Amino acid sequence: MDALGFTRHDHRHCIAQALEAVEETCAAQALQFTPQRRRVLEILLQEHRAMGAYELLDVLRAEGLAAQPPTVYRALDFLVGHGFAHKIERLNAFVACAAPGERHAPAFLICTGCGAVAEMPSQGIARAVRGAAAEIDFEVSRMVIEAEGLCPACREARA
Repeated sequence: MDALGFTRHDHRHCIAQALEAVEETCAAQALQFTPQRRRVLEILLQEHRAMGAYELLDVLRAEGLAAQPPTVYRALDFLVGHGFAHKIERLNAFVACAAPGERHAPAFLICTGCGAVAEMPSQGIARAVRGAAAEIDFEVSRMVIEAEGLCPACREARA
């Protein structure tokens, strides 16, 4: 997995591949991937940025769906709970997982210029934090790694 949010790639293929992985995981685990859950994930995949629940709700309503906040929150709970999306704590928003169906601990790079969010592997960072915590007899149960800065496009535009 690389930081896809900031690299050039076939976005349609990226979306199709992610949806296929989610569908396969749901089928294998007998999870209900309802049309509402699918649509919320599709929106997150299309945007390639973190979105708040009410932004998602606005998109659904603009599409003519009679969505209510609890419906969106339930869809997000399902997607996050099964690793198909992640919550960006700093932004109180959600982003589609770059590696749905894979068990991993991602780190997030958040562009303060354009709002894009990229997911990257964080095994080395997580090991370092757990190691440092263990030295003071602290057991890490949950870790969220988020970094803010400028993506390549925003850095280039600024130059």
